Amino acid sequence: MSFQVTVQPSGRQFQVNDEETLLQAALREGVGLPYGCRSGACGSCKGKVLEGQVDYGDYQSSALSEEDKVHGKALFCCARPTGDVVIEAREVSGFADMQIKKLPCRVEAIERPNHDVVVLKLKLPANEKFEFMAGQYIDFLLKDGKRRSFSLANSPHDAALLELHIRHYPGGNFSGFVFNELKERGILRFEGPLGAFVLREDSEKPIIFMAGATGFAPIKGMIEYARHKGMTRPMVLYWGVQSAVDLYQRDIVRTWEEELPHFTFVPVLSAPLPEDQWTGRTGFVHQAILYDFPDLSCYQVYACGASRMVEAGFKAFTESRALPENEFYSDPFVPSGT
Repeated sequence: MSFQVTVQPSGRQFQVNDEETLLQAALREGVGLPYGCRSGACGSCKGKVLEGQVDYGDYQSSALSEEDKVHGKALFCCARPTGDVVIEAREVSGFADMQIKKLPCRVEAIERPNHDVVVLKLKLPANEKFEFMAGQYIDFLLKDGKRRSFSLANSPHDAALLELHIRHYPGGNFSGFVFNELKERGILRFEGPLGAFVLREDSEKPIIFMAGATGFAPIKGMIEYARHKGMTRPMVLYWGVQSAVDLYQRDIVRTWEEELPHFTFVPVLSAPLPEDQWTGRTGFVHQAILYDFPDLSCYQVYACGASRMVEAGFKAFTESRALPENEFYSDPFVPSGT
């Protein structure tokens, strides 16, 4: 049995088959619902059920609260309709002709810009066309059946090599493998492109980017894409890290500062070292944005990093700075265990 889904405000419709979630069916039909982890953990796919009922499925309470459910919200990556439904979601354009693939890749380069970050550059088979949007991610497919997700750090116009930023986490099996065992010319497999953390090009609103640590990666791809397209929307990048060495691609940001008159960079250090001789901003990155912007009602915010940073930013910006909830776009890091 299948059920009909109507998406408002666009009015687009698609069918959900037995055992499919709303998101699975939407992706199959080329309907660009926003999403991130696909596992009920990040909240990126949260939307409103206007009519009809759904089975909420398995999810983490941090991503969908009881209060959310009272207000008609559900996670579309987990929710399955029990009949015809009408949902509310701001669709993402550009997904209709984009194919999610499973592909091999060769490690072309392993760069180490600091002590705990690797910049991995991957080459695809010569005859393979891989289309993606700036800000999306891929899943590495591991031999034990597990997956590890990493954002693409390059723009689609510069895709001869795929660029990923991987931080070393103590005890992390995959990051440990990348840091200690992976060699150039090694072969990996991945699935992608995935996710809907992409620029909304149908808006002229100024943009605030909030990056935490390697959450800089997809934002780098977005800024490079905007630069390539000649976008002139004002953009401010707040990059929150612990100490100066963690600003691992500072030279690239300096280039943006020199070449883009509408771009501003604000690094924020939470634990600067004495040798940093830091005179810039300190503390939590979302608090720096709060200090600088008394009113966010006419802005878009794109946030990527630790879940607690993303959650703190969303709560503060929407409740105290009048940022519309639907203008906060995020890709929070979801812990994968080891």
